[in-house]
Amino acid sequence: MVYLHTVPFCYAGARERWAPTPAQALRLFPGDVAAAPLRPVEVSVVPALEQGLVQVYTGEGKGKTTAALGLILRATGWQLRSYLVQFMKHQPTGEIAALRLLAPYVTFEQFGRPGFVLPGKATPEDISLAHQGLQRAREVLVGGEYDLVVLDEVNTAVSLGLLTEEEVLDLIAARPRHVELVLTGRGASAGILGAADLVTRMLDEKHPLQHGIGARRGIEY
Repeated sequence: MVYLHTVPFCYAGARERWAPTPAQALRLFPGDVAAAPLRPVEVSVVPALEQGLVQVYTGEGKGKTTAALGLILRATGWQLRSYLVQFMKHQPTGEIAALRLLAPYVTFEQFGRPGFVLPGKATPEDISLAHQGLQRAREVLVGGEYDLVVLDEVNTAVSLGLLTEEEVLDLIAARPRHVELVLTGRGASAGILGAADLVTRMLDEKHPLQHGIGARRGIEY
């Protein structure tokens, strides 16, 4: 079971937030996490970052989503609020189970159907879900109550034709100054790369699949 214990004010920079400290926030015990009683915690919606930037994680190598999740974890440690929208994903992965434990600091939504979207095989449902995800992301981004917004696999959604580069660039342009925006996925377009402040490209130099080792629960998903 999971218990949230409120403690006196802890600090994020020069601002006070009524919340548990990272070390005291969670006590984990065997049991049903979903049924665990959680005490409500008041979370400040005052912007925490003086200046947010745009980051892009792309490339053929493994680690793009993993890097974004690591950033969410770091932000949570400072009581920043994060929003994750996943495009073309609808799977009960380990990270989704873990993010539930980070409430109320982390909110996530998935806009995809089970399975994969292959090049040239996108369905009307795939396109509709991607646009729903982009619209939701715009609402969250413009609302400004989150410090970190992650658009997972949005680059891939553009490369597969589910979204247009222009649509994503319009969203980037709507970003409030204090919000950090992260876009992940292989095949990031030139326009998206040009709009970013930080670009990290993962290289696929060696992969276990080359030796017949498939995705492992708890490591790859």
